[in-house]
Amino acid sequence: MLKLKEFFECEDGAVTVDWVVLTAAIVGIGIAVTTLIANGATDVSTGIGASLSSASPVTLDFTTVTAGN
Repeated sequence: MLKLKEFFECEDGAVTVDWVVLTAAIVGIGIAVTTLIANGATDVSTGIGASLSSASPVTLDFTTVTAGN
């Protein structure tokens, strides 16, 4: 019975558990933020791609330019 009492009173592993939980929370937040940024970047790049595909190139006619003007 004495060993069981010592086991419950021992706090040697408590700090390790705290660090594991804290690290897991930080990793989870990092994954969530990365997902949000990736989804936003995909939406923006899709919009830019649509705008560029519907745009027509500008053509310039330099044959009408005369010297001295």
